[in-house]
Amino acid sequence: MDSPERDPGVSLEAAEKIILRWDSTASEEARERMIFDGDRHEVDRYLQAVDEIQQSMDSTTIADDQDKVTSAIQIAMARLEDEFRNILIAHGTPIEADFLVDPSSSTHSSMRTDSTGGELNDEDDSEDDSSKEISQEGDIRTSSYRSTSSIREINLISSDAICDLRSIAERMISAGYLRECVQVYGSVRKSAVEASFRQLGIEKLTIGDVQRLEWEALEGKIRRWIRAAKVCIRILFASEKRLCEQIFEGLGTDTDDSFFVETVKGPAIQLFNFAEAISISRRSPEKLFKILDLHDALFDLLPDIDEVLQSKSSECFRVQAAEILSRLAEAVRGILSEFENAVLREPSKIPVPGGTIHPITRYVMNYISLISDYKQTLIELIVSKPSTGSRYSGDPTTPEMDLTEFEGQSPLALHLIWIIVILQFNLEGKSKNYRDGSLAHLFLMNNVHYIVQKAKGSPDLREMIGDNYLKKLTAKYRQAAISYQRATWVRVLYCLRDEGLHVSGSFSSGVSKSALRERFKTFNSMFEEVHRTQAQWLVPDAQLREELRISISEKVIPAYRSFLGRFRSHIESGKHPETYIKYSVEDLEISVLDFFEGYPVSQHLRRRAQ
Repeated sequence: MDSPERDPGVSLEAAEKIILRWDSTASEEARERMIFDGDRHEVDRYLQAVDEIQQSMDSTTIADDQDKVTSAIQIAMARLEDEFRNILIAHGTPIEADFLVDPSSSTHSSMRTDSTGGELNDEDDSEDDSSKEISQEGDIRTSSYRSTSSIREINLISSDAICDLRSIAERMISAGYLRECVQVYGSVRKSAVEASFRQLGIEKLTIGDVQRLEWEALEGKIRRWIRAAKVCIRILFASEKRLCEQIFEGLGTDTDDSFFVETVKGPAIQLFNFAEAISISRRSPEKLFKILDLHDALFDLLPDIDEVLQSKSSECFRVQAAEILSRLAEAVRGILSEFENAVLREPSKIPVPGGTIHPITRYVMNYISLISDYKQTLIELIVSKPSTGSRYSGDPTTPEMDLTEFEGQSPLALHLIWIIVILQFNLEGKSKNYRDGSLAHLFLMNNVHYIVQKAKGSPDLREMIGDNYLKKLTAKYRQAAISYQRATWVRVLYCLRDEGLHVSGSFSSGVSKSALRERFKTFNSMFEEVHRTQAQWLVPDAQLREELRISISEKVIPAYRSFLGRFRSHIESGKHPETYIKYSVEDLEISVLDFFEGYPVSQHLRRRAQ
């Protein structure tokens, strides 16, 4: 027992007088003053008197003397209990908000501070704490794992006050007043911890409350929970545990850690119950990324949870945290499967105007681009290959995917490729809702091109699905562009053929002018219709739009120029040639520039200024 400097003049009788003087039930002065708020000499004399009384318990044999000693002990313990409570309350203010900050939000400095900002150990550590284990007496205890954050213990109570608390606890426990000491400690510190916890903005919600909330409301609460959990475990709980150790460690009790667990139990239950409610909530695709954030935060915190809540009395929290992490991992796998089914079954049948990019294409590609941002986590969580269709399944409602084409790729990469396969399958079904076959091909070209560009724009996504698969997708949208051109322009170019224009028997000069006029009229009508219609179609990617226009011009313009060169004279020698030769080559070149802009144009082609 740590004893104050001994005064040889303090006898048993003098010790009893000192004890009785501070009996708050008998003295007005004792009720109004606290010993530990006053002169240190008075504190030392009182503690010495308590020590003298305790030591005399073993040596006193006369019954009357034993009764007097027992009474003095009871009075002294009641007084020490009041003093213990007073010191704790005086130093029981919540941690200042500046200290309740996630250590990962700023550069870590290895120092232990008190809650008023005073530096107690200024030993800077400029190296990345995630790369090594730091465990030096007086420094912050640092865990090594993939997060760069670490435990940051704050001195909640000054060292002088801790010495006083320990002196009191030591004597109360020695006298058999452990339960009373623990009750006082627990009630005061519990209030302080809960006050600090409230500053983190965590609402008191049951698992049922959490599950009844709309997801939009929960997203903000999850962000707040992640910040709060890091602060709770790494600062608030860690500092509270250290305070408990400073006061009670080595005082001859095996229940040191149970004092700490009692003080943090309420906030810990509230903290872990929220995460548990999220882990068992209904699965839906929009929840994936917040659940991944929650999973990653808890994964990073798990070593700190094991360190801060390492005793047998806090085992339930360690087990709960590990179980929540497992359920979150299972939820991620389930949500990915739900997403694949949702893409496959997406029911909209109304064609998007102009054959532009379908909202489902944008949504899915943005979704899997975000998935690739979580590659490090998901590669660990997604361990099984997707359940794909095959050419032998005979199921027309499920696309085919030959997994042997993708040997060596991770299960996560296979799931991403499978999602793209499903998306294409869905888009092919939607393309059939267009009455115009040309527009159906343009729709597929736009959407597959968007898939390719989105994949190329995400380095992680591109790496996972691979350039070989991207080449297949590129070939697919180019084929769709060729199919569009065939469906649109073969019949238009058919008007510019020579067959059927020559009168039989006079090949050199026998051109049927009536057939030629009809041919020009048909071409004009068909080109005007294509121009009017396809100017309203949309190719949103500027480069793809330009490439398609150039391809059209390379097919149509030379054919029209050649046809016009061969037969212009036959029309111009007759009446009203402008009725049949309505457009110059330049007029057509200008008109092609209207294609795929997505807005209506005049019924007549834009004519070159005369």
